[in-house]
Amino acid sequence: MGKSASFQLSSKAPGLGKRKAKHYAKGRQPKADAVADVKALLRNQLTGRDQLIEHLHLLQDHFGALTHDHLVALAQEMKLGLAEVYEVATFYHNFNVVGNLTDVPEMTIKVCDSLTCELTGSKALRSELHQIYGDKIKVTHGACMGRCDKAPVVRLKNQYVETATTTKIKDALAEEGTPQDPPQPTVSYSDYCTSGGFNVLKDLQASALTAEEIIEQLKTSGHRGLGGAGFPHGAKLESVLSVPGPRYMAVNADESEPGTFKDRHYMNTNPYQFLEGMLIGAEIVKAEAIYIFLRDEYPDTARILSKAIETVQGEGLNKECPIFLRRGAGAYICGEESAMLESLEGKRALPRHKPPFPAHVGLFGRPTLINNVETLYWLPEIIAKGENWYQQGGRHGSNGFRTFSLSGHVNKPGVYLTPAGITAQELIDEFGGGMKDGHSFKGYLPGGASGGILPASMADIPLDFGKLEHHGCFVGSAAVIVLSDKDDLKSVGRNLMRFFEDESCGQCTPCRAGTEKALALMQQENWDQDLLIELSDCMRDASICGLGQAAPNGLLSLIKFFPEDLA
Repeated sequence: MGKSASFQLSSKAPGLGKRKAKHYAKGRQPKADAVADVKALLRNQLTGRDQLIEHLHLLQDHFGALTHDHLVALAQEMKLGLAEVYEVATFYHNFNVVGNLTDVPEMTIKVCDSLTCELTGSKALRSELHQIYGDKIKVTHGACMGRCDKAPVVRLKNQYVETATTTKIKDALAEEGTPQDPPQPTVSYSDYCTSGGFNVLKDLQASALTAEEIIEQLKTSGHRGLGGAGFPHGAKLESVLSVPGPRYMAVNADESEPGTFKDRHYMNTNPYQFLEGMLIGAEIVKAEAIYIFLRDEYPDTARILSKAIETVQGEGLNKECPIFLRRGAGAYICGEESAMLESLEGKRALPRHKPPFPAHVGLFGRPTLINNVETLYWLPEIIAKGENWYQQGGRHGSNGFRTFSLSGHVNKPGVYLTPAGITAQELIDEFGGGMKDGHSFKGYLPGGASGGILPASMADIPLDFGKLEHHGCFVGSAAVIVLSDKDDLKSVGRNLMRFFEDESCGQCTPCRAGTEKALALMQQENWDQDLLIELSDCMRDASICGLGQAAPNGLLSLIKFFPEDLA
């Protein structure tokens, strides 16, 4: 037998090093055309881990969806594991992952299914749209779009149809792709500067004002965070300053609490006052960079802010502190501050365990000042006009003023600046134009989907921090949704729980499984109230973050205050 035959018969176990196995690439390999697509879009942009969501937006904006091949190519380009890229792309509602581009519909109609839109007929509208366009266009649901005063709302790419009807949607589809005039803020840069804008910031930068003086003013004024939690602003600044730098600043402009649209109003009308407040905060904590996290449902606001930031940076008002405007991708959980930070870092928005708190260990592991848009909006005026100005007015034992997003069955839904401590009845009568014809006041949500529900008989409670908590409710982001005698309160409860089930990040079992189980029980004709209460206690006590803890509030309010509607 020759040498070659002997070699063929010899047995050598793999891994002994006697023979080298032929190398082959492991895992799914990127295709050349997909790599070319990704490289062409990214060009010379940074490819750090925190850019992942931005790059996913680039791909989806260009191609209409995220294909598997493009995700593989993006993973290679960013030097990330494909699993990391895929789990982020599939976590957020607004990313559409498909097999290939032939699976991408030419148009998708998203019908808002938040409570206010459902109260004004979005469910029937969606059904009609399915019948009209079902064979040609994808018709699906969408979470709250921040336009509750114009309900029902429908989204066509980056175009929104307000007070939507099938006729309006048909017209919008016919005009789709037609160039639109760029949105303009109500107050221009020159208007704002003429009225004294940026003077406070310049005084602080020139040391005519000190951080200590401003913090003391905020403490005296009683200024609190206006995103929902109501944490004292001065104390937050002190907490961030208590830890050595470098520090960052993150602005939560993701207001996705159903019924809330006040931040969009302020950013669209006067972005420069918001930006001055933001730059004041950044200057106080000596932030090295600022990140604005803006919800993806606000493309008009994104254009306004982009232009305003460009102007501010061009004028040198940011003193070389870079400002990054980042798009969210559709996740209510990003309203929780640590989940927002995770998203800014290019990850799934999973809330962090605390402590440590973000003020000390925040964005990229650094101390981070986190503020809501409206919180920053009032900062320049408080400093310029004094703490007494901020405390003027108020009703029923409260001081100052509050901004409410009012929607539901009222004649004049909208954003209203009112005396702090105003009651729901006063808000409806004095600002909302009263109830719509044919509707009697039945109840109201004082703080959006998570703030609970109160009956009309309790509409004389001041809508302010600390006034509603012992009733199992809270004012939160001041999103008041008005219910009437025409509403099926069981359906209202199901809508709220369906929202929380859909928006649960899935990290903790009490929230992930609890919302699903609660919704299943609520779908039954007769609710097992004892079991629902027990389940609610579990969610409240054991969930990691406020989403799971607040998810049962609407349900428990119905059981407590509306027993006749659940019979």
